Amino acid sequence: MPLAAVLLLVVIAPQEAPPPAPPQAVASSEIQAAGPAATAIAAGQAAYKKRRFRAALADFEKALAADPQSASAAFYLGYTFYKLGEPSRRVNENKERARELFAKAFTLDPGFRPDWGR
Repeated sequence: MPLAAVLLLVVIAPQEAPPPAPPQAVASSEIQAAGPAATAIAAGQAAYKKRRFRAALADFEKALAADPQSASAAFYLGYTFYKLGEPSRRVNENKERARELFAKAFTLDPGFRPDWGR
């Protein structure tokens, strides 16, 4: 094969797509653009990490009200209810509510995996 034909094949040959960019940290403006449920979930996670469970509960309730089909909102709300009922070894209304919300989260999205923003 002549050299000109080889060069022509190299120039015309389809190029591979560049590798995808690494994930970036999500800016607060992007969270707000994602909607009120995502904003409330982020606020709830921040409150939860500070062990402000009542504030987290309110934020996760807002998120679930904004998007009733959100597996994330249901899971985090359930986990917060569980944490509020945890001091008691007995089953109580907080733990029952947590159980219901966990079931809802995994019904909405069977592959759901929580992300606490580590």
